[in-house]
Amino acid sequence: MGERRAPGLRIRRPDQVSEKRKRFLAVAGDELRGIELLRFAIQQAVADLAGLGGMVHLGSPGYGGGLRLVVSSGLPPAFTQEWERLDGNGPLAPARAFRDSAFVRVPMANLNGMPDRDASAGGRPDRAEAAVSTAMAAVPLLRPGGPVGTLSVVTLSSRSPSAGQRAFLDTLGRWAGERLNRSTVPPPGLTLTGWQDPPTGADLQPDLQAVGTWDWDIWTGDVIWNDEMFTVLGVDPDSFDGRIDTWTGVIHPEDLPWVLSDIDEAIRTGRMHSTEYRVCRPDGTTGWVRVRGQVVLDENGEPARMAGTLWDVTKTHETLELVIEPQTHDAERASAERASHIRQLTRALAEAVTVRDVVDAAANHILPLFGATGLMLAFLEGDHLRPVGFAGFPKEFIDQVARMPASWGLPITGVLRERTPLFITSVEEYIESYPTTAGLLASGGKQAWAFLPLIASGRPVGSCVVSFTDPRQFTDEERNLLTALSGLVAQAMERARLYDREHTRAKELQRGLLPRELPDLPAVTSAARYLPAGAEMEVGGDWYDVIPLSADRVAIVIGDVMGHGVSEAVTMGRLRTAVRTLADLELPPDELLAHLNDLVSDLGDDFYATCLYLVYDPTNRSCVLARAGHPPPAVVHPDGSVHFPDADPNSPLGAATPPFDTVEMDLPDGSLLVLYTDGLVESSSLDIDQGMASLSRALSSTISRGLYGRKDHSAAPDATGAEYLESLCDTLIATLLPVRRGTADDAALLVVRTHALSGDDMASWPLPDHPKAAGEAREHVRTQLSTWHLDDLSMTTELLASELVGNVIRHAKGPINLRLLRSNVLTCEVSDGSQTTPRIRRAAETDEGGRGLQLVSAIAHRWGTRFTATGKCIWTEQPLTCSSPDLLPEGAGLDLFDLLDDE
Repeated sequence: MGERRAPGLRIRRPDQVSEKRKRFLAVAGDELRGIELLRFAIQQAVADLAGLGGMVHLGSPGYGGGLRLVVSSGLPPAFTQEWERLDGNGPLAPARAFRDSAFVRVPMANLNGMPDRDASAGGRPDRAEAAVSTAMAAVPLLRPGGPVGTLSVVTLSSRSPSAGQRAFLDTLGRWAGERLNRSTVPPPGLTLTGWQDPPTGADLQPDLQAVGTWDWDIWTGDVIWNDEMFTVLGVDPDSFDGRIDTWTGVIHPEDLPWVLSDIDEAIRTGRMHSTEYRVCRPDGTTGWVRVRGQVVLDENGEPARMAGTLWDVTKTHETLELVIEPQTHDAERASAERASHIRQLTRALAEAVTVRDVVDAAANHILPLFGATGLMLAFLEGDHLRPVGFAGFPKEFIDQVARMPASWGLPITGVLRERTPLFITSVEEYIESYPTTAGLLASGGKQAWAFLPLIASGRPVGSCVVSFTDPRQFTDEERNLLTALSGLVAQAMERARLYDREHTRAKELQRGLLPRELPDLPAVTSAARYLPAGAEMEVGGDWYDVIPLSADRVAIVIGDVMGHGVSEAVTMGRLRTAVRTLADLELPPDELLAHLNDLVSDLGDDFYATCLYLVYDPTNRSCVLARAGHPPPAVVHPDGSVHFPDADPNSPLGAATPPFDTVEMDLPDGSLLVLYTDGLVESSSLDIDQGMASLSRALSSTISRGLYGRKDHSAAPDATGAEYLESLCDTLIATLLPVRRGTADDAALLVVRTHALSGDDMASWPLPDHPKAAGEAREHVRTQLSTWHLDDLSMTTELLASELVGNVIRHAKGPINLRLLRSNVLTCEVSDGSQTTPRIRRAAETDEGGRGLQLVSAIAHRWGTRFTATGKCIWTEQPLTCSSPDLLPEGAGLDLFDLLDDE
């Protein structure tokens, strides 16, 4: 569950490091060392800051050294060559971060070496602009004894990293520094030769000329070599500058990080510096050297110098590689690969969420671990096995297994019943033990099997089959390992099955609460998207709806319940139901929100929700909206312009005090209304105003390319239906949420295109406040329906108009107005100046009146009442395809005409 707050409020959560990214660092693997470790850290930092590239500098050994660039990523050589050596006391970001052991951000005015890119294509702007916005952010690589180096990222942004980004960079710096500190021993493949001391006695003479001595002033960085040092390292004595940096400059780049870390550790702790590493000589050759050095303290007990020896051990390494038997190499390699697969399998199963994840993890790591070629995982449900995942088996074989009852004595069900693994080494052994199912062997194509029960928390949950193409004798080690791994798979499978079950229920809940499909209405075309807050929970409190009203009017609503999860989804369902109920009462937006605010307030003090409710009238292209704490809709006119209605929102539902403000606007035919929740435009690192600006740019860019392609801004033929709006939703989601994984808030998007009702489909007449009005109404209806070629609806519509006008004359007051609308239904409206609501009466057999609305209800497909600014309007609807005379009760037409006929 994310932080609970009222959506839409300008309340900023404290930025925090992403738990998912923390877990990713925690499982990145101990196998990352040296350059790979540092390059991985750069990639994570650059991705988090959306930077141009990054660098890692390590401190030169001792107190007088500066910083040295050891690895970079994403930056051109013309740029990084200026950052090869840095003064440790200088003003640049890496130096300051190293000195202060803290995050530093420094604007960069010098972009020499950075390649120019087209700014219109989203690249870097011109140099003058970039000089203002480009900056370098740096954090120290920290270990328990202090900084060992710095990690820097070049960003093209005028804004400083958010608190959450800074927290992640600090975590990344400590993580890399601690890993680098643990890498002070050579990585695998760089093991010590076994000559742990310099040659002595008889062994000294042959190698005497290859041993060098050195004396290094830790405070100044000056180093004194004897002649053998130049020979071993291949450095020209005439060009040697007597600096420690020149020595570290010949160390192999892959070994440099842990060698520098070991030297620094030796100085800090006073222990012996003793290691082997590779050197890259200036002549292009590579060799191995063995180095030993001892720290010398000054009169204050502080490290002042380090002196020691160095000798060439290249021949020793070559000799060792020759004398090691190939079998030993193969055994060590196989053991290392097996250990790696087990670590990776354990990690993959721990991270597996769904049953499909468990199957993939088992197939990717168990099969290569044993050289197997087939794997199947199955649950036992009733009297049948249900395979839930497989690899290396034909689909026909899996279908045959699923059709066989468990009572047939399959080995996969037997091990589940007996809870004991079974290993079958050949086809002959299988046929001898299970002759009734021998026919399966041909379709399976395997010749050896390991049948493993999956036992979780003391109870069987399923079975696992690991199979081989050739006959195989299982060693005791393999049997024990397969049995142990089956326990890990069982635990992961049980968790995954529970997750899948809850995941399915959550999806069903969400599908039941949100509209399965939006209605196809004459006044609007619509499309929508819902994105949950994270992959582990696909339900939330965001909702949307499109509700048909009378006279082709449409109510469009979107809302957001605070938080995300099942309880919020349930609250959302209650609110959506309430909105539809209140919408049927034809309440104006501000009154509807007032009733909804009372409902949310009754839920408790911890419940808040935002809501945007608008009503679109296609007869006059008007739109009235009210919103409670919700972002305003984006309105896109046919000319492609995008704007947001200017109005401050009221407080969220549950915290608001009615009345709610309303906004009225006219929408040209073909306009777009884009409604959304704050999860689409706001995050911990993105202000809602910036998000709305991004939405506006995305709409302008997308629509200019496809929706209004003609110069006169008329709609392109392919942009008039729901298919284009579906594509527009996908484009907006991909643009605004390009890497949405495990986000902190739900997001909903509703795109609606408006269609005005043509003037030819509307007719309206004023009527006198007199009994003759009924006859005039019938005449208007008869004439208009004949013009519209709807003569088959004339009789029923005349009856409806007569009854409605008669009710006004008897029970209400003028002015009276009659209106007919033709769309997918025929609407007949009679409005008057009274706000008295008509109701159906239960007339007795002897009553002479009271049956008029019963007749209206029997004839009309739908009918109702809505209040207007001057009174009320009673409306009826009839499908255009029905044969209306058949709907009349026998004799009703004659009685009603006689009753309301002209005097």
